Amino acid sequence: MTRIAIIGAGISGLATAYAIEQQSAQSGFEVETVVVEKESRIGGKILSIKEDGYLCEWGPNGFLDNKPMTLDLCKQLQVDQQLLRSDDNARKRFIYSEKILHQMPENGPAFLKSKLISWPGKFRLAGEMVIPKRQGGGDETLAEFGRRRLGGEALDKLISPMVSGIFAGDPETMSLKSCFPRIHELEQQYGGLIRAMLMLARKKRAEIKAGKAVASAAGPGGVLTSFRGGIQELTDGIAAALAGEVLSGHGVEKIEQKQDGFLLHLEGGEQLEVDMVVTAAPAYAVANMLDGLNDKSSAILRQIPYATMNVICFGYQRERIDYDLNGFGYLIPKAEGCNTLGTLWDSSIFSHRAPEGKVLLRSMMGGAANSAAIDFSEDEVMARTRNDLKQIMGIDCEPEFVKVFRHHHAIPQYTRGHGQRLQELEGSLQDTPDLILTGNAFYGVGLNDCVHAANQAATKVITRLEKKK
Repeated sequence: MTRIAIIGAGISGLATAYAIEQQSAQSGFEVETVVVEKESRIGGKILSIKEDGYLCEWGPNGFLDNKPMTLDLCKQLQVDQQLLRSDDNARKRFIYSEKILHQMPENGPAFLKSKLISWPGKFRLAGEMVIPKRQGGGDETLAEFGRRRLGGEALDKLISPMVSGIFAGDPETMSLKSCFPRIHELEQQYGGLIRAMLMLARKKRAEIKAGKAVASAAGPGGVLTSFRGGIQELTDGIAAALAGEVLSGHGVEKIEQKQDGFLLHLEGGEQLEVDMVVTAAPAYAVANMLDGLNDKSSAILRQIPYATMNVICFGYQRERIDYDLNGFGYLIPKAEGCNTLGTLWDSSIFSHRAPEGKVLLRSMMGGAANSAAIDFSEDEVMARTRNDLKQIMGIDCEPEFVKVFRHHHAIPQYTRGHGQRLQELEGSLQDTPDLILTGNAFYGVGLNDCVHAANQAATKVITRLEKKK
């Protein structure tokens, strides 16, 4: 029997433990998993809070169904019948620019009619067709890529808001290859983004003809999916399906390597002996655990920064808001000088997020470009958010429901050089093959990315067990 510790009970750690149990059973290995979690609850950044008839997501509000890994996991857990797809109207996304909410154009004619990008900006975008692909190595930032291929206006009004919405990041520092590897691949493969879009549009038309659901061109691929009771149903479902133990309220202070495995030193003086370790905790936390065991890995992990974030949930009587709310919500370019990064119309995205006759709005404040916001008082956070809602949507009444959540380490930032750092990290772990790292700090921050990485980590565990037979 091989005892395996998984450190961290967020989606990454829970999915890894479950994948290890499933893959080991299929491969004929006897394993005992134990998930060790510092907090008193499981779920990590996933937490669905139900209060006064509202359902507020503390962190992510779902996953896109365009990749199979999370849907497959839901089927294995037999919770797929409880899945809830977002409303079709949620595919309408908006950008606030020059005091107006502009719907993101979904096709060529809509783009030409849109006033989001000026005519000079549109001509500059069209000129992308004749710009040669980038030659040579080096890690280009998203801002450098945007200016080079699409122009400054597209960078400010399209790319920057998207980066803040996904990563809470600053495009001036974020790595193109690490954040959006597919976009880098498209330029290299097709010579440009417009050329790639034309080629891929043929495939999209074929999918539509075949009756497949295709998301708006203005938004990310796939349909946003959650559960009627919130995304926490996923992490609760994984935890309930685990055969092994989950130790919550037990932080790992140090990982010590022994001749036949590892000794985990827990907060409070307890110790845990295991044969293998998979870490699924944030990079900075894992760095502390590896001090003394692998100082090079610790140093690399500490180079992965995290953005802060305030999440503000406001509930209103629907009749008091004189706005359509027929869509996903909006993002705000930095140049607009607003306090928030954007607002999601949560009760329009998913049903059962607000009581009958009421609406739930969820705003984001902070990010890598406004880290000071994490220290604002709750009154200041609320006041600044209300100011933005008044300016953008004309909402001048006090919310009847308020929740403010603070994330001091919200989202890992894949800054320039991230890929090189990961290569160095892989090399630094060669001498400790029974120690495996996973989580959202490395190859993707989305829920699908975490589940995919969890499956890969489990496969590494099985490969290691096969070598040790």
